[in-house]
Amino acid sequence: MARYRTRLPQLDGGLFLTDGGLETTLVFIDGIELPDFAAIDLLRRDGGRDHLKRYYERYLEIARANDCGFVLESVTWRASRDWTRKLGYSEAEHLRLNQIAVEDLAVLRDRWETATTPVVISGNIGPRGDGYDPGQVMTPQEAESYHACQIALFADTAADMVSAMTITNVPEAIGIVRAATERSMPAVISFTLETDGRLPTGQSLRQAIEEVDAATTGAAAYFMINCAHPTHFEAKLAAGGDWVRRIRGVRANASTRSHAELDNSTDLDAGDPEQLGRDYARLRELLPSASIFGGCCGTDHRHVEQICGRCANHARAA
Repeated sequence: MARYRTRLPQLDGGLFLTDGGLETTLVFIDGIELPDFAAIDLLRRDGGRDHLKRYYERYLEIARANDCGFVLESVTWRASRDWTRKLGYSEAEHLRLNQIAVEDLAVLRDRWETATTPVVISGNIGPRGDGYDPGQVMTPQEAESYHACQIALFADTAADMVSAMTITNVPEAIGIVRAATERSMPAVISFTLETDGRLPTGQSLRQAIEEVDAATTGAAAYFMINCAHPTHFEAKLAAGGDWVRRIRGVRANASTRSHAELDNSTDLDAGDPEQLGRDYARLRELLPSASIFGGCCGTDHRHVEQICGRCANHARAA
């Protein structure tokens, strides 16, 4: 059963971690082939579920050792209907694999959660299209209809919330929040940002957050930033304001490369974990509400360990 759906503990302060770049870790570090970068395919393979268990436990060990909370994201970023059809899954597989993804996280929570390490389960949602390119933008109504299926699946599981990652445009974000609200699921929107700190549509992060909040009466639990290096967006946060306070989490890239460069890369740019930890400490100064920290492309448990250390030290100093 869901434990925190009525009140997410990360909203009450305290440091929460989440994982790093799942897909880049699996492909570039573990040498696992993922069709269409879809980690859910591991749930169909012999030993795949055990491999994912070990992946998550690396991070859970860090959280528990540091008395931090943890947000477990399901391996369902590319498991909405268009993506599973492209992967050749049947409708029954689509439904069952989304459910299994959360069931496996519930087992991990039962093993790792403590009084000082609350573990929140998030049903992870990706964009209908590409996480770097908005492509053909849906209307909010189309987005709500499309994402409602996967959100409804998560609503019937132990998931406490849904997190929409690498969202490139406002109408899709609005549709996701509305679909989640309809199912009484807390929803988080995490926007992809380019090297100029703007969404791939060219819209500013401030405009995007304010527009989503206006269209949904502030129904999103909070917003996050993902898939950009801290140096790409930190200057945009310096002015502060109410919109900045709506940002509670960051999943930044280890690499300073652009999305085009990352898309065409045949190697993994893991950057410098220690430097990324220092970058996150600066972000904490700019994001007064932020309490959830993890990574995106190129990051792994080494980066998250450094981020944890730097952000925990910042919290103690404050």
